Amino acid sequence: MATVLHIAASPRGERSKSLQVAKAFLDAYRQLAPGDNIMTLDLWTTELPAMDGPTLDAKYAILHGREKTEDQRRAWAAVEAVIAQFLAADKYVFSVPMWNFGIPYRLKHYFDVLIQPSYTFSFDPEHGYSGLVAGKPVAAIYARGGDYAAPEAARLDMQKSYVEAVLGFIGLRDVRSIVVEPTMAAGPDVAAERLSQALAEAEKLAQSFQ
Repeated sequence: MATVLHIAASPRGERSKSLQVAKAFLDAYRQLAPGDNIMTLDLWTTELPAMDGPTLDAKYAILHGREKTEDQRRAWAAVEAVIAQFLAADKYVFSVPMWNFGIPYRLKHYFDVLIQPSYTFSFDPEHGYSGLVAGKPVAAIYARGGDYAAPEAARLDMQKSYVEAVLGFIGLRDVRSIVVEPTMAAGPDVAAERLSQALAEAEKLAQSFQ
């Protein structure tokens, strides 16, 4: 039995196109793998540890090989809990809206907590950085109000490129993407057509995600 962790980065609930497509994907996946455990991490209802104060001091204590204080150990335990939940999953689903050409700040916060040396990546002076979370597939669902497929607009896409860079850095390179665009710029008819296409893609992708 596999555990699938869905990281939901939109606060818009049923109005969210990324969440609608993720739901279609997970519904199809659930029918194909009824014994698997699907968990959703809603980043807008989850309290993430702030990366400041004792938490930040604990990180630097680790980086410099120093013993952590009791306050730092308590603070760092919250970071380890987030990482442990992530590492316990066998497969990942990300549903991500574009905000100002990039990702929502709650997802950035999650990545900042998650990406820690010796937990999700390592560094060796001779070989450089290595991701420690390898061999797990990712389904990444992106929604954008505009259309970023054209070369002149693609340079503004810091959503998909950033997510894939971060995931690749920690070793997750099997990333299968669905992009829903434009959800606003071309009017409701085009938006509905593109959403319908994305929903069909999601059901098809679920078949190869076993």
